Order: sequence, then structure tokens, then C-alpha cells
Amino acid sequence: MASHDMELESLAYPTSRIGTSTTQAEDSNEHSDSQLEAGRPEFSLPPVDGGKDAWFFLAACWSIEVLVWGFPFAFGVFQEYYTTNEPFAGSPNIAVIGTCAMGIMYLTAPLIMGLCRIFGQYARWMSIFGLFTMCLSLAMSSFSTTVPHLIVTQGILYAVGGGIAYCPCILYLDEWFMRRKGLAYGIMWSGTSLAGVVLPLLLQWLLHSFGFRTTLRLWSGIVFVLTIPLSFFVKPRLPHSATRHVKPFNMSIFKIPSFWLYQLANVVEAMGFFLPGIYLPTYANIVFGAASYSSATTILLLNVASVFGCVTMGWFIDRFHATTCILLSTIGATLGILVIWGLSSSLPVLYFFCVMYGLFAGSYTSAWPGIMIDLARKGEAAGRGYVDPSMVFGWLAAGRGIGNVVSGPLSESLIRGLPWKGDMTAYGYSSGYGSLIVFTGVTAFFGGASFIWRRLGML
Repeated sequence: MASHDMELESLAYPTSRIGTSTTQAEDSNEHSDSQLEAGRPEFSLPPVDGGKDAWFFLAACWSIEVLVWGFPFAFGVFQEYYTTNEPFAGSPNIAVIGTCAMGIMYLTAPLIMGLCRIFGQYARWMSIFGLFTMCLSLAMSSFSTTVPHLIVTQGILYAVGGGIAYCPCILYLDEWFMRRKGLAYGIMWSGTSLAGVVLPLLLQWLLHSFGFRTTLRLWSGIVFVLTIPLSFFVKPRLPHSATRHVKPFNMSIFKIPSFWLYQLANVVEAMGFFLPGIYLPTYANIVFGAASYSSATTILLLNVASVFGCVTMGWFIDRFHATTCILLSTIGATLGILVIWGLSSSLPVLYFFCVMYGLFAGSYTSAWPGIMIDLARKGEAAGRGYVDPSMVFGWLAAGRGIGNVVSGPLSESLIRGLPWKGDMTAYGYSSGYGSLIVFTGVTAFFGGASFIWRRLGML
């Protein structure tokens, strides 16, 4: 495709103003000789964008990503179990459990990120506290007897603990990676998708072998044993003195028009993004009569494809503008939903949709580092002062959380009574899930609106 049409212009990296915290620290390191002469001790920072410290940090973040986010992203397996087994069979609002678990982690990101900045000297220990809270919530959920109990424990409390455990990873990643920032984010976020390859099958086996109570207790113990040691590698590259000048709750970002344009598309896309991951196992079971493991394969394929999508998009976002990368994600996701899923008439075709959706829709958030850079530049150009990229991430995550939480009860309404069932040829649209498919496709399409706004000169 022509570079002019697709605007595949290479990105210049952030100016020293945007990277103020890192640059200031490195400048002090360059003047260490003069400090030594003045009687101060010499110190050197670990290298950025490489070296064992950076890669150990990224590996720890990837592992925490796997265990914190992988569980709610595999909730479709739990939803299928809760829907068909006592004591929750026939209960409404089961989908709300999964949307709360993910949505609240997204929604609380700005608050937790800001607190990490304010109490920077203690931020690295927040991961341990969050992981403990998360594991406790899983253990408590094993005693649930009603869906509201599960919403509070497996949904809300899990999300609070997971958000506290996760935010330091984002905060420090901006210190460890600059020119490879997009790739680093893509690698870290691929952990969620890779967990989705293994966890659906593992949880499916545990649920049908031991029931949900034993499964939740086992998983709580596994997460605790694996994540607590890893949390010690989540540490800052810069001393607290180099970053304490950053004001996390700088509201000037809300005065940048581009922020609202990016955020609007982000919220709309999120309203439909999570629905396939929640409903595909149930859809495969009801529409095609797939057995338990065959239905769980839908999530497995979606997440395998997302691993490659996240890393590839991370590589692209270091080189091309954020709106171009978002456009690529939007085209693939929209075609996959409205054409392949909507016209699917067999389980193999549904599997193909899962691969395509994971590859394109699953990579949407890997374009966020490009948005973070773009908004930081625009804030500087507009005289809004220093815009903290980590807080940009937090607000984008909050917007995604709004879409996620809304999508739960909305999806229940879309499929209530199985509308359009049997109204046309036996394709996805006439399966009773047609309205859900259309809604997901439309939201995916409008999620790419930022590309159009940029072409019109609005962004």
C-alpha cells in the first residue's frame, strides 16, 4: 500500500521535554565526575532499552501480566460453567462478574497510577500488597453461594487487588524503555493472551474435575506462590528524586482536544471488544453443539492470535503513527466480526474468526504507547506543561473500563430472548446472537475513528 495513503510516516522519538524524568536523571549521571569532585558519591543508572536489568524487569512484568489479567480474560470458561451448573444455573448477571473483574482494573488505573507517583518511594511494594489482596479475593469467592457474592469477590475485590499489583509495572516501564517502548508494551501485553492459551484448558479441566470451589482455592494458591517472588523484580530504574517533580493529577490533559477524540473512539471500541471473549464458548456450545473442550478452543485460538498481534503492533507503533496502527487493527477486526462471524455456518469457520479477531482486535491497545507519545507532544506544543505518559495510559485504561463495564449488562439485553433467531439462513446472524454480532462489529468500526479525524485535520 502507498505510504501517502496510509500515512506510514516514521515517528520521531519524544523530545527531552516529554522524557523529562529520564533525561534529567541521565544528565545528572553525565555530570557524576563534577559531583564526585564536590564530595558526592558517584552512581550510574542501568542502561535504557536493554541490559539484563531491563529485560529482567520486563520478564517480571510479563509474568505478572499473565497471572493478573489472564484469569479474567479466561472468564468465558467460568461463565459457561456457572450458567450450566448449580448453584448458579439460571441466575441472571453472570456476565457481570467477568466485566467487573476487567472493567474495575481499567477504571481504577488513573487513581492507582497517581498514588504510585505521589508515594513514589513506596510504589514498588504496592505490587506485593495488590497480589495478596487478589489471592485473598479468589479464596473468598470459593465460598460463594449466589451470583452477587461472586460479583463482589471474583469481580470487584479481585479487580482492586489486580489493579494495585499491576500499575507499578506500567509506571516503571516508561523508565526502562524509550526507543523500544512500543515493543516492550507489546511483549508485556502479550502475556495476557498467552495466558488465555493455557488457562481456558486448565480451568476447564479443573472445573469439571473438582468443581468451582476447589478450582478457585487452587488457583489462589498458585498465583500467590508464583507472583510474590516476581514482584521483587518490579523496581524503578530512576531514583525517586528524579521523578518526584511529576504532577500525576495534572488536569491540563483534559484541555487537549485530541485526548477526547482518542478517548471517545477508545470507549466505543471497548463496549464491544470484550463480548466475543465472554460469549464465544457458550455460542459454540449452543449453536454448533460443541463439547466443552471444543468450545473452550474458541478462547484458546483467540488468545494465541492475540500474542502475535500484540507483539507485532508493538513493533509497528515504534515506527508509525498511532492512528495508522489503529486503522490496521480496525479493518481486520470489523471484517472478521461482520463477515466471518456473522456468516459462519460451522465450527471451523468460527475458529477462523477467533484467529482473525485475536490478531487484529487483540492488538488495539498495543497502539496506546503511540497515543501516549502523541498526547505528550501535543500537550507540550499547546503550552500545557509536562503531560505524564503513565497518566495518559491511566486515563485511556479508565475509558476502556467504562466501555467494559457497560458492555456486561448491555450484552445481556442484546441476547435476551435470542432475537433474529431463525429469521434467515443458518448463519451467525440468525443464531440468536445476531444483534450481539452487529453491535460488536459496529463498535469495532467506530473504534478506528481517530484515523478519519486525523485525515480531516481534527487530530
